[in-house]
Amino acid sequence: MSRLPQWLGGVGSGLTRLAQRLEERKARAEVAEGTSGASRTPGVPGQVRVPESTGAEAGAGIHAGATAAVGSAVAEPVAAAPAVAEPAAAGSSAASRPDPVSVVPWGVRVAAEAGWRLLVLAGTLWVLMQVISAVRLVVMSFVAGLLITALLQPTVARLRARGVPRGLATALTFISGFVVMGLVGWFVVWQVMENADDLSQQIQNGLANLKEWLRTSPFHVTQDQINHIADNLSNAIGSNTRELTSAGIEGVQVIFEVLTGVLLAMFSTLFLLYDGPRIWGWVLKLVPSAAREGVAGAGPRAWATLTAYVRGTVIVAMIDAVCIGVGLYFLKVPMAVPLAVFIFLFAFIPLVGAVASGALAVVVALVSHGVFTATMVLIVVLAVQQIEGHVLQPFILGRAVRVHPLAVVLSVAAGGMVAGIGGAVVAVPLVAVTNSVVGYLRSYAKEGSA
Repeated sequence: MSRLPQWLGGVGSGLTRLAQRLEERKARAEVAEGTSGASRTPGVPGQVRVPESTGAEAGAGIHAGATAAVGSAVAEPVAAAPAVAEPAAAGSSAASRPDPVSVVPWGVRVAAEAGWRLLVLAGTLWVLMQVISAVRLVVMSFVAGLLITALLQPTVARLRARGVPRGLATALTFISGFVVMGLVGWFVVWQVMENADDLSQQIQNGLANLKEWLRTSPFHVTQDQINHIADNLSNAIGSNTRELTSAGIEGVQVIFEVLTGVLLAMFSTLFLLYDGPRIWGWVLKLVPSAAREGVAGAGPRAWATLTAYVRGTVIVAMIDAVCIGVGLYFLKVPMAVPLAVFIFLFAFIPLVGAVASGALAVVVALVSHGVFTATMVLIVVLAVQQIEGHVLQPFILGRAVRVHPLAVVLSVAAGGMVAGIGGAVVAVPLVAVTNSVVGYLRSYAKEGSA
């Protein structure tokens, strides 16, 4: 009995050390985010649940249980330490790896985001161009009808304001507009046919004068060289007879396509003049409801820009044609009136059309009256074009439809490459309308976000 207090004291100290080891093990497991293997007592956080034993088990093997508990408390943390440390090392290495998105530089991410969007837009534009190319005649006819409608629609509006019914106002405007355009075309053809013989004789005389000038000029061109050039031209024309014949057959097809396009443009103009607002309402129904309000506001501004552009271009072209035509008439250049009409028509192709029509007038003056008259015609053409560029266009067209000269050249070149002369004609008004629509949508978005 004298050893019982010592034995109980050893058991108590062993249990105390066991509790300390368990607490250390639990703290280590919590740091390593693992499991310690010991279950917690429900409802009591941090308290270790000790398995209960019966009274017989406690009375029969208390010394052995205490000794085993003390030994296990000493050995178990050492054996379990590697198992706890290994997941901690794996977790720390995984946590040390950064997010792949954060590793990519900001500029590369911005370029990638913009790049795939540009690819989508380029693909959409390519598909759109393929569709337009497949039905180019229909598209160009509708665009021509749209431009003619923009020219004639103010007349319909004036007649409607004076009480004329819509159908009668549309019919009067449509018939008078196309009659005037038909008379202008007929007048040009008639003048060319009437002056063709005279012009041919004047061209032959001009070529003879040109040969004489080359022979006596400082260039020292001999008669044999001139004859050699003439023979080469004759041989080229003779060897290309088949190509010229096929070109004539293709010309018949072109005439058929032109007539078809004219009819389509006439029908488009008629229905746009009569039922334009209803057609615009139907187009708005195709737009998603979230963007419908912005598109509905951009539409009238786009139409106002197109109307101002067409009317301003017609006025500027008329002034150019009258001024240059008067100059050609006083300089006694043949076919002055047809050349003036050509100048009027070519004025619808900004920059490029003025250069082409002016060059045509200078060439006709050169072959018909010589170098001096051609020089005077060139001075007249350049003076009128300078007045047009610096006075007429800013005053008549206004800032709303003004387009930068670089944008004009690039748009005309792109339109000509895509759809020929028709594409060159509609390129600049398309750019002007797009500029107006984009400006309105930008301001609309700012107002909506404010």
